[in-house]
Amino acid sequence: MAKIDLDLIQRLRQVTGLGMMDCKKALEEAEGDFDKAIDLLRKKGASIAAKRLDKQTAEGIVHAYIHPGSKIGVLVEINCETDFVARTQDMLDFAKSLCLHITALKPMYLVPEDVDAKFLEHEKEIYKAQLADLGKPEKVLASIIEGKINKLYQEICLLKQTWVKDDQKTVSDIVQELIAKTGENIRIRRFARFEIGA
Repeated sequence: MAKIDLDLIQRLRQVTGLGMMDCKKALEEAEGDFDKAIDLLRKKGASIAAKRLDKQTAEGIVHAYIHPGSKIGVLVEINCETDFVARTQDMLDFAKSLCLHITALKPMYLVPEDVDAKFLEHEKEIYKAQLADLGKPEKVLASIIEGKINKLYQEICLLKQTWVKDDQKTVSDIVQELIAKTGENIRIRRFARFEIGA
């Protein structure tokens, strides 16, 4: 196995934000090919994120954003495992972007489990009324309504929403990427969006 240059390991660390050993192993596996090592680490990112999900998140940051004109404000709490990661630029950049996302896309809830049961029943009744004239079997109607509810979740639940900066990813995907990059479990604990007159 070829000896991997320390400068190359450091460079990979700066690009990926991952640990020394992870970067060294990736470069060894890629036989010193920098771009290939990045691809390997990106593929491993999802499994790193999955392993971190049971770790306790007792640290973190609260970030505030006031939209120009002072008519909209957002507060978010993002938790992680250590104070060290809480202070990183990656966490701060994510918090800022998340506040902008919440300002623009107006989520009402964090996850589908948080959606108010009365609100959900009301929406289902509307969907049933809209579909009443189709004359389709009950099973088919139930499937259509389930599809509409899932679409509703994508509109009103923060983690299900399409990320404002990349329409190929959800907010949940961005959190998973941050977990992979920092090597810590990270979660959005809560948020509040204030708008004058809303």
